[in-house]
Amino acid sequence: MRPQIILRYVGLVLLFNAAFLLISCIISGFNADSAFFPLLYTALISALFGVFPMLFVPPTTKITNKEGFIIVVLSWLLSCLVGVIPYIMWGGEFSFTNAWFESVSGFTTTGSSILTDIEALPLGLLFWRSATHWIGGIGIIIFMLAVHPSMGKSGMILYRTEMSSLAADNFHYRTRKTLQILVVIYVGLTLAETISLLLCGMSIFDAVTHSFATIATGGFSPKNPSIGYYKSTAVEIVIIVFMILSGIHFGLLFAAFTGKITDLWKSSIVRYYLAALTTGVIAVTVSLHGSQVYSWADALRYAAFQVLSIGTSTGFATTDSSIWPSFARLVMIFFTLQCACAGSTSGGIKADRMVLFWKAIVKRVKKIQHPAAVIMVKIDTAAFDDEVVDANILFLSFYIGIVFFSALILTALGVDILSAFSGSAATMGNVGPGFGTVGSAGNFSQIPDVGKWVLTATMLLGRLEIFGLLLFVTFKSWK
Repeated sequence: MRPQIILRYVGLVLLFNAAFLLISCIISGFNADSAFFPLLYTALISALFGVFPMLFVPPTTKITNKEGFIIVVLSWLLSCLVGVIPYIMWGGEFSFTNAWFESVSGFTTTGSSILTDIEALPLGLLFWRSATHWIGGIGIIIFMLAVHPSMGKSGMILYRTEMSSLAADNFHYRTRKTLQILVVIYVGLTLAETISLLLCGMSIFDAVTHSFATIATGGFSPKNPSIGYYKSTAVEIVIIVFMILSGIHFGLLFAAFTGKITDLWKSSIVRYYLAALTTGVIAVTVSLHGSQVYSWADALRYAAFQVLSIGTSTGFATTDSSIWPSFARLVMIFFTLQCACAGSTSGGIKADRMVLFWKAIVKRVKKIQHPAAVIMVKIDTAAFDDEVVDANILFLSFYIGIVFFSALILTALGVDILSAFSGSAATMGNVGPGFGTVGSAGNFSQIPDVGKWVLTATMLLGRLEIFGLLLFVTFKSWK
């Protein structure tokens, strides 16, 4: 293993962060707010540590798989650490623990917050907070690889490490082309939503920051009541459309935008994803209307936004879903665990794994009925062998186990069981709000500091799909 090569690649990521810090600093200077110097100093620090290894370490086009894993995980950890600095320097509600929580939540596109008064933050810091979503949404390494000159085999190793193993199925291009597609779709969706929100009457600042959060399926809003602040059906519809799109595999979106729109409906994953969301919206709508609190129109409006927000791991809110009937909340918890498709910016278990899981159950039932039969698990035209199916079931088991263990620690710290379990599920799935004190109308400020560190660990585990972080902490045992 070559530490100098690792530092060179991580340095590129720090330079990428420095660019967004500088943009945030310019916004702060234009508005003459109190975040100018914290952002400027952080930009300089990030740029300095980014440039230093570039000056002394020659470029290379060859890295090992082990170096690739360490580069990816270190890039995430150091980006989160850099994100802490402007929060700490600015002060306010930001202790080191709170700043770390907010930074990790931003970069992992979780959207959970410790802030009780978001609007108290200066505009420059609010922009940086939203920018962490956009940087982390598509993947820090993927952005770097797309804008950097060809890195040969090293680029392929980093790309495969960053992307979910399930995400490659719908890409049929060379790595370089795939990276360009990802960035084009990501930037294109962001621009399209920004323009749409401007047409709905949002300011340019609000439109950009909400687009960052939507396309990254993050959920940070510069307003305390989130999307509920605008009380606009048009704004909600625009965000709903882009949340749904951001939850679909970007390879399929690219195919649709280039004339192969039937590829979307041919995908059983997309059909399941859309059917599950539709079913969830209908079920919650009926539950809300049955509570005799909402009319049919209001029930549908609130249910559609909240279910789609949670089901894509975005986490925006238009109302306090913590006071909803138990049935509606249980449906929401299911979507908190599942979320959207692999190859998107969504977190969670992923719809792909759920489809694979259900097909594995069907195979098992058929195998019991016909012991001598040779049965393959297939999704569309792709066949999965037993090793892949077993790995999928192991991931699901490990995922639920981490949520349970995290909730167990929180309850031991005095957090009520609803807030503990839903908060653990929401952070593991990079969703944002849970229920109880950590619901859409609340925040995570009341969670003890130890609990906040536990939840930031679950955010990182969820964003790196568990095994990436585990491989990092056990790298000395690799052969």
